[in-house]
Amino acid sequence: MANQSNISATWKIIISIIICELTGILSGLISQSGLTDWYINLNKPEWNPPSSIFGPVWTSLYLLMGISLGIVWKKSETNPEGNAAMKLFGLQLFLNFWWSIIFFRFHSLSAAFAVILILLTLIIITIFKFSKLSKTSSWLMVPYAAWVSFASILNYTLLKLN
Repeated sequence: MANQSNISATWKIIISIIICELTGILSGLISQSGLTDWYINLNKPEWNPPSSIFGPVWTSLYLLMGISLGIVWKKSETNPEGNAAMKLFGLQLFLNFWWSIIFFRFHSLSAAFAVILILLTLIIITIFKFSKLSKTSSWLMVPYAAWVSFASILNYTLLKLN
């Protein structure tokens, strides 16, 4: 029975990783048309990271998010707070999906800034909700919160410069 439980937990983590990675891939594909002259010609701060860094960073973050979600999914079998935590995760992932589209495809720096502030708030709440179920799961979300904090500052700076 314990072996079957481990398989179940492993599959929950794998499925969660796939969900997170596919969210990023789909959002990126939809947003890709905005990465043309519009983004290239924006006034950017000197500390703006090179475009080549975003793909590897987001791939890593989606991996960590997926592992985190998979752990909470497994814990939700025995803890009713898990379902609420997973719904909150889903909501922040939904906003994560839309931020890139609003920013890159629709070129709306102000709307994207509003979305990213709500996103960051939801990520922080998710971390606290996840910590009630698994400390590991909550810590796996911290790099994501840190990156979105940085992205929020960058979004605000781009809004002010343009």
